[in-house]
Amino acid sequence: MRVVFIAPNYPPEMLEYTRGLAEIGAEVYGVGDTPKEMLPASAKAHLHDYLRVPRILDEDDVVQRVTEWLRGRSIDRVLSNWEPTVILAAKIRERWGVPGMSVDAVRGFRDKQLMKDRVRAAGLRVPRSRRVRTEREVYEAAEEIGYPLVLKPIAGAGSADTYRITSRAELDQTLPKMRGVPEASCEEYIDGEEFTFDTVCIGGKPAYENVAAYLPKPIEARNEEWISPVIITVRDIAQAKLAKGLALGRGVLQALGMVDGFTHMEWYLTSKGEAVFGEIGCRPGGAHLVDQMNHTSDVDLFREWARAVCHRRFEGNTVRKYNVGIVFKRAQGEGRITRIEGLEAWSRACGQWVVEEKLLPVGTPRRNWKHTLLSDGHVMVRHPDWSEAHRMSFAAATDIKLFAAPGR
Repeated sequence: MRVVFIAPNYPPEMLEYTRGLAEIGAEVYGVGDTPKEMLPASAKAHLHDYLRVPRILDEDDVVQRVTEWLRGRSIDRVLSNWEPTVILAAKIRERWGVPGMSVDAVRGFRDKQLMKDRVRAAGLRVPRSRRVRTEREVYEAAEEIGYPLVLKPIAGAGSADTYRITSRAELDQTLPKMRGVPEASCEEYIDGEEFTFDTVCIGGKPAYENVAAYLPKPIEARNEEWISPVIITVRDIAQAKLAKGLALGRGVLQALGMVDGFTHMEWYLTSKGEAVFGEIGCRPGGAHLVDQMNHTSDVDLFREWARAVCHRRFEGNTVRKYNVGIVFKRAQGEGRITRIEGLEAWSRACGQWVVEEKLLPVGTPRRNWKHTLLSDGHVMVRHPDWSEAHRMSFAAATDIKLFAAPGR
């Protein structure tokens, strides 16, 4: 099984998918814009060969270079798990006649307005929305949809450049921030709890399913620096509260023509019990969500994804043993991390239930919290009981504190 894997070392979690492919016996041909000599040792160990391209996002150029590089060799799969390159992978598949989703199908997972149109056409509940390219179109859409509304990039990932807007005055203030975004989706704001629906699919059917709760919603966490964002995977996804969301998610997969691989969907549960579609990508969730899912079931989904896309089999554990909470911390102050308070006490109190602690060490420059959900590191905890996982997660959110100050 020969596999072309786009961007095998970026973002960093792609290293795990590269490992997964190699471990199920695939011959992995990596394509990226990182110089070969700068690839991490863990990537080199799992790559059969590697092509460096000047610009990984220059799709036409990459398609041509990869075609010339592999001319005369048969390739069985062309894969990508990084949002900006999923269409590139589809273009190479179409060029070579390799199995997998078409460019049109992948575009339905990438273009937020197109995906909503297709999901709506299947009779599923989606927010009212319009594609907008100019300020005039934004104002017209806002008048049609009403406030509050959400403005976000058509082809964005996560909640970057995403704004909740409650009035014309707020819209006036937000539009200058969107001037670098060529197309946006202006849509109805859904007031409710926000969850994920994550899958590893084979033939469009979930072989593994996951639900995680965002606490609070990403759009709120992205706009308040003091918040420590919490995400908790739900052990009991068979509970009645989540039934409509799972049915919605499975319907979305069918509506968009999913085939094999990861999907990451977000949806809302309103106070009236209505499940409303948010958006979906045909790739895994970021921000260590797959790590959480692994700890939820004691499974290696990096490897099982590889098995699913290459051999259309899933052999991992699907029993959900734990609720797993991840807590992202943001340092107070600017500059380098100077001290961490509350971590030792929290770790002692949680004991065996702590599964990861990856806070930035003292002396490290703090990250720009506006640019990454990962912030200044995270802690992760798991427990069979939701109430305990929730309690320990929010104890970390409130009791662990990082401080930063200017310095060398």
